[in-house]
Amino acid sequence: MTRLNTLAMRLTLGLVATGLGTLALHAGLSVWPLPQLLALLGQPALSAPAALALTGLMLLPLAWLIAHGLSAPLARLLRALEGAVLSYRDGEFGSSIAADAPGASAEMQALMRLHQELGHALREQRQHLAQRELLLDTVVQNTPVALVLSDAGERVVYANIAARQLLAEGRSIQGADFSALLVEAPAALREAMQTQQDGLFSLELDGAEESFHLSQREFRLQGRPHRLRLLRRMTRELSRQEVASWKRVIRVISHELNNSLAPISSLAHSGAELARRGGTEHLARLPGVFASIGDRARHLHQFLDGYARFAKLPAPQPAEVDWATLLDRLGAHYSFRLDGALPQRPGHFDAAQIEQALINLLKNAHEAGGPPEAITLGVAHEGQDLRLTVSDGGPGMSETVLSQALLPFYSTKRSGSGLGLALAREIAEAHGGRIALSNRQGGGLSVVMSLPLQPAP
Repeated sequence: MTRLNTLAMRLTLGLVATGLGTLALHAGLSVWPLPQLLALLGQPALSAPAALALTGLMLLPLAWLIAHGLSAPLARLLRALEGAVLSYRDGEFGSSIAADAPGASAEMQALMRLHQELGHALREQRQHLAQRELLLDTVVQNTPVALVLSDAGERVVYANIAARQLLAEGRSIQGADFSALLVEAPAALREAMQTQQDGLFSLELDGAEESFHLSQREFRLQGRPHRLRLLRRMTRELSRQEVASWKRVIRVISHELNNSLAPISSLAHSGAELARRGGTEHLARLPGVFASIGDRARHLHQFLDGYARFAKLPAPQPAEVDWATLLDRLGAHYSFRLDGALPQRPGHFDAAQIEQALINLLKNAHEAGGPPEAITLGVAHEGQDLRLTVSDGGPGMSETVLSQALLPFYSTKRSGSGLGLALAREIAEAHGGRIALSNRQGGGLSVVMSLPLQPAP
């Protein structure tokens, strides 16, 4: 039965039926019964060409009926497939085609069964994808990391709860202009976003200082460029690492004290014993004992002096500072290139502390490994802040180093004391300002020290 229901067999039977019908019509017109009827009526018989032409005219309706009967199931199948494809294009996978349609051939039934299986597979994949998207959206929406995805026109495509709270006080920002959102954002956040580079910055939220790590990535989504920005709160992590740093410093100091005080105690005991015994021989050894005690004491003093200078940072004494004089003193320590013109208005801060902070930053810039001519110092007024920017042409900092660079005593140098950036941060915060780090586009690192502008006299 299946072999008889194939499309090829149907076409074969249709052609055979058409051929037999043609022969029957032609025989009826040229052999019997039409010639006999015309003879009884006294009319001449049809000529062979006329009989053939009349056979062709009479065959057209028969051929149309046979062709329509054979093509009708195929036409219904094509219309059903067209509707299903349109539904798939519109994202609707619930439509299906009945596999037991009346008049369908075996090939059509097999095609309709495969289409049913395809629709079932697509519906299952769509359902699983929707479940995964729902799970991913739930995780992303509830993560403490602020996430903002924008398109090439800086329109917000996606933003989670943390991003909405940070940028729009919890309001929806999907479809909004990201540049317009940054206009009302804090200055430190706006400046970090506009650099289009990874960075570490601080700003005041709810009356408390919060540190953020900004990570930015560009990629193509559905063939179009997009930018993903991730803002991670680092205050708690920095506090935890700061406590760990202080514990490590205490262990180092304790270890060094033990290494120095134990020999001093032993030498003092030996000196007392030599003095008790008396005699020229024993007394002659006392200067060497006292010299050893003095060496150990000087070593301990030098070791503790570096930590004491960091811990004994005095309160700043702001005063009017001439920019040319300050830059001349800085140039005597490390070379740099001035980026832009100096402000007409003199500075107002503790010159000694800011000079020390800039010396540390310039030293780090020279030790970064880039060309010396790429090291720049910029001085500019931005709104209500004074911005001192030190940039270099080195390799920049990795995300891990950026997140720890401002910790006390943290250093990437094997022999460094680790006080450079941390001391600059302490000085900036003592002046009511802040420090921000970011990798430069094209290579290098920029360290921005922002100080509040004092009212003009």
